[in-house]
Amino acid sequence: MKFEDYSISFEIKKNLDKQGFRRPTDIQFKAIPPVLKGEDVLAIAQTGTGKTAAFAIPIIHKIQQAKKHRRADGIKCLVMAPTHELAEQITDVFKSIANNTGVKATYIIGGVEQEPQIQKLQSGVDILVATPGRLFDLVSQGYIMLHRVETLILDEADHMLDLGFIKDINDLIRFLPNKRQTLFFSATINPKIKKLAYSLVNKPIRIQISPKNPVAKNIEHKVAYIEMDDKRAFLERLVDENPDAKILAFVRTKVRAERVKKAMARVEIKADSIHSDKEQKERNATLGRFKTGELMLLVATDVSARGIDIPDVDFVVNYDLPEVAENYVHRVGRTGRGNKKGQAISFCSTEEKEILAEIQDFLGQEITVLEIEKRDYVETLDFTKDTDYNWKGLMRENQRELKAIKKVKKKRKK
Repeated sequence: MKFEDYSISFEIKKNLDKQGFRRPTDIQFKAIPPVLKGEDVLAIAQTGTGKTAAFAIPIIHKIQQAKKHRRADGIKCLVMAPTHELAEQITDVFKSIANNTGVKATYIIGGVEQEPQIQKLQSGVDILVATPGRLFDLVSQGYIMLHRVETLILDEADHMLDLGFIKDINDLIRFLPNKRQTLFFSATINPKIKKLAYSLVNKPIRIQISPKNPVAKNIEHKVAYIEMDDKRAFLERLVDENPDAKILAFVRTKVRAERVKKAMARVEIKADSIHSDKEQKERNATLGRFKTGELMLLVATDVSARGIDIPDVDFVVNYDLPEVAENYVHRVGRTGRGNKKGQAISFCSTEEKEILAEIQDFLGQEITVLEIEKRDYVETLDFTKDTDYNWKGLMRENQRELKAIKKVKKKRKK
């Protein structure tokens, strides 16, 4: 089936065609018809499979048709997203598909001044994409009215719970009409998420894509056993051996992100970092440079793992293994998007082997080991350009990482 065969407006079909979208992905094929019918949907699908367009296409069509009948003004669709970057990206998708339809979309996020956002809202909005914190603030202040919302969409709701947004979500629900359509989209689901989902939806259509394989098939997974102090030398080598590759490296903490960035600077590798301590403008600018290819190495915490569509990422490097096994799926999903091939390489220290085992259990398969001969390992350390190794500093950093990993292990045992 092609998009031209769907009962959606000519303008939407034209916009999809301009963007090169001819046929729906699996999640789009299964989700678009029930969303058009007004049914609730609970959808679980791999990251990078086109979830955003799966709800954007039918929602825009429904609002466009309603506008032709001069329905009352007001926010008709509310999309809640866990991070600033994801909210902006979702809005971009809505805008690109809604071009020339008369349907207006905007986003609001925390960490920036609220006045410009209030002005956008007052100019008239059909679709509002928001992070829960700022949304709750503006609702409480009376700047946002949600009584005309016809569709509520929760995207990456599991991550919203991880970030502690459950209270904001529950508080916001009381401002919404009881009679509404609710769409619940995520790459993963667990018992806590399932409980939240079923408290919000009414007789939903359940959609689950590739449940036995939570990561895309076109991603090649490898793990290399590298000790904590040696990881920066191996990241340097990976960059040197792949000078034209776009590399996204994930670390455990904001402090680690800055240290890896500085370590790369010492070996004359241009890198930047993105994490929650940075101003939103700076984060947007850094992501923009990475997307366009001006920046080829980005060091990030998990704030960038969820749903962000960064084109043509060749390698995702788990510089530090994620504390939560599910986050591995979201991290590696930044590469191998659509029909493109991608590579995920994990640096696993001795202390992280227990975490690796949990990730493999979650995936239901072992990750191929990238064998490094002892001679190659030693040469990688010997030939690093980083002649300013602060060994005492590295040892202190290593000790901090060991303590952090021990805390994670204690939590799991409890």
